Amino acid sequence: MLRGFYTAASGMLTQQRRTEMLTNNISNANTTGYKADQTSVRSFPELLLGNMQSSTVPTDNKLSMPKMSQVGSLSTGVYLQEANPLFAQGTLEETELNTDIALADENLPINEETGKTGSVLFTVQDNDGQLRYTRDGSFTLDGQGYLTTPKGYYVLDENNERIQLDSDRFTVTDKGAILEGNIQTARIGVGYSDNPSNQLEKDGEGLYRAVGNPLPSAYAIEELDFSTKQGFLEGSNVDQSRTMTEMMSAYRSFEANQKVLQAYDKSLDKAVNEVGKL
Repeated sequence: MLRGFYTAASGMLTQQRRTEMLTNNISNANTTGYKADQTSVRSFPELLLGNMQSSTVPTDNKLSMPKMSQVGSLSTGVYLQEANPLFAQGTLEETELNTDIALADENLPINEETGKTGSVLFTVQDNDGQLRYTRDGSFTLDGQGYLTTPKGYYVLDENNERIQLDSDRFTVTDKGAILEGNIQTARIGVGYSDNPSNQLEKDGEGLYRAVGNPLPSAYAIEELDFSTKQGFLEGSNVDQSRTMTEMMSAYRSFEANQKVLQAYDKSLDKAVNEVGKL
């Protein structure tokens, strides 16, 4: 009976963590460039129970081999797999601000191993000088004319150098080139990951860090087809109606496991306080 406690408790913990993940998605439904986390519930390996029985009484120091009769399989609970962002593109929203730039996925190759498309991301530099990647293109100019994120991280060009401009009256072409007048000042750095679920980790504030080597430049890969849209921002890719439905499902599953746990508790209470009196 105690095994049932652990099985029901694992279900409650799993649904609680799932609810927390879905709640975080809902709270970021209006966050620029946010990628919704997704995961799945998996069961632990089942145990095969057997009843060990001895057919004879050991004599003369000769132990007989016990026979095992099969009882059946037993589930040992469930767990929540690691949450991975869904890198599908969100809706592009027009802002008409020169410093707002969005990445539009037009034709990205499909990874043969995973069967999923890759992702292109802006390359930025955090306060520690480390490379980070983001889909949030709500950029601005600091006091020295450097193109930065809202948190003050520097936006880098295709050579991983900081981009410094004379003013915010610049033009960005579909191929990422930044023009001041008719002169190309820089080209916005864009990295490409053919397997973002394994190659990127969330680093907070809409940033991602590369696992292992930095991402290669998207401009150097011929089969990639993407564009940069000035005056646009990419919205969150959270499906609010679907997420709310999944939250209700998680709540009901938590409630069901809770009732199972209460039933086990009542059974143990009777076994200790009533049957034990006999």
